[in-house]
Amino acid sequence: MNIHISNLSSSIIEGDLSKLFTVYGEVSFIVIVRSKNGRSKGDAFIEMPIRSQAEQAVRALHLTELDGLRISVKEIEYRAGEFNN
Repeated sequence: MNIHISNLSSSIIEGDLSKLFTVYGEVSFIVIVRSKNGRSKGDAFIEMPIRSQAEQAVRALHLTELDGLRISVKEIEYRAGEFNN
């Protein structure tokens, strides 16, 4: 299942998100959207291959506080080629 996390702090790193999400199960992919200077733009994408674990993580973590900010955690659907012009 693909998950979008928003409202992250500019100093967040992949390890922070890994620690947060692996409590609920296996994480196969994490990417943080970054600016040219390497700081987080406030969004990240995570893939958790086991749907039940991912659903539990979304329910548990949506609107929780991380680094002083209330994060949004939601399932997203992605289809290859969807963003091509």
